[in-house]
Amino acid sequence: MLINIPPLLGPDLLFTLRAMGHGDEIAIVDGNYPALEHGRRVIRADGLDLIPVLDAVLQVLPVDDFVPQAIFRSSVKGDPALSDPVHDEIDQVCAHRAPGFAVVPLAGDAFYSRVKAAHTIIATSEPRLYANIIVRKGVIYPKGTGKP
Repeated sequence: MLINIPPLLGPDLLFTLRAMGHGDEIAIVDGNYPALEHGRRVIRADGLDLIPVLDAVLQVLPVDDFVPQAIFRSSVKGDPALSDPVHDEIDQVCAHRAPGFAVVPLAGDAFYSRVKAAHTIIATSEPRLYANIIVRKGVIYPKGTGKP
């Protein structure tokens, strides 16, 4: 166990989050997502739902503020105008853990392409459909720079 590290972040996931560089993206996907087919690297989070995993990841991962959009989610039936209740929960977690960053809905093909290019996929057991998100890693600024 470690101090101030969410316990559901296991050693493989912590290693991956630390190894990622600025601009690398991590996808957290639901239990129906074809993670092994789409992922270069896949970390299993069996038995865990998406929301607690997202919350834990955002407690330790800086979000990229060098780009206008750094958090993306899948869309209901590939239509960015549609959303499900899980998307409201995603928005709430992101607003709490990464204030100031909008969660951008992507159409099906655009979302799939982005996941395939991601550094890593975290495959959860989330049963709800369209419960998928991508977060782009930012930087930790040196002390005294006036940046967060």
